[in-house]
Amino acid sequence: MKDKNQGTGALEVGNAVLDAAQGAISELRKTWDAPKVDAWVGMVMGRSGRVVLTGMGKSGLVAQKIAATLASTGCPSFFLHPAEALHGDLGMVTPEDSILALSNSGESEELVRLLPSLLRLGIPLAAITSRPESSLGGAADWTFSYRLPQGEGCPLELAPMASTTLQLVWGDLLAGSLMARRGFTRDLFALNHPAGSLGAKLVKVKALMHDKWPIVPPGASLTEALKVMTEGRLGMTSVMEGPVLVGVITDGDIRRALERAEREGSNPLGLSATGIMSRHPATIEEDVLALQAAGDMEARKITFLIVTRKGVPCGVVHIHDLLASKVL
Repeated sequence: MKDKNQGTGALEVGNAVLDAAQGAISELRKTWDAPKVDAWVGMVMGRSGRVVLTGMGKSGLVAQKIAATLASTGCPSFFLHPAEALHGDLGMVTPEDSILALSNSGESEELVRLLPSLLRLGIPLAAITSRPESSLGGAADWTFSYRLPQGEGCPLELAPMASTTLQLVWGDLLAGSLMARRGFTRDLFALNHPAGSLGAKLVKVKALMHDKWPIVPPGASLTEALKVMTEGRLGMTSVMEGPVLVGVITDGDIRRALERAEREGSNPLGLSATGIMSRHPATIEEDVLALQAAGDMEARKITFLIVTRKGVPCGVVHIHDLLASKVL
């Protein structure tokens, strides 16, 4: 028997999926309850535990994404599989935690079976569901609901499509509200994403700089400068008179100094740091984004910057540090 949807074009199916999601989101924009969200956010911030996400099937997958978003934006969170919770994993939940459960119907068997145990624990329960009158919606202290005025958008009206989109939207809405109330910053985001390209773009110079770096006094000899540069392994040394930066010496500076000594017929071993160094070296403040340091190096065609703290040298950031941290 031929299915009535067989042969339906991609344009028609795609538009149905988009229309279903767009219609549901448009309605949610008009109906979501901001005071209720604020109350939930206040509850979460007033507790020392985690937000525990739970849900079955596709709702469970969405719950895992929401848990990951919350955790990466400053709210400790994890996913608890409801079936595993029924067989012992409920012990992972502490009295200071709160629950955020997802179910489109609000009647998922495993979640409904878990409800009495959750209620006995006496911890706050919130739900994301399309049916606030369901078992889950009725048991929750906060019910974040949505409607699907044009259905799921699935050609067979069987697979969850618009419903999971709305669950994701609710999760982002809650996570965004928590971020705003907590005062979550770009710096904190970077700390939670040390290996990611997003975090790399937000990390500051002070997180990457070398706070111990090659230094020689102005009267240092060529051989002394070479020794310090070799030990420092940065291809450079700063020349400092006490806390004052007077110049830097690079491999290129030494090469040019040797060429000049040869032209002049002088002994290169008699050169001092002040006769070799480049004056007015490029600097950058420690609280500047590493991304700006990368831009400065590229614009000047150099491989390092002296890092300063209120104008006083406190380190060196090298292009290799930016490459290793994926800033470049």
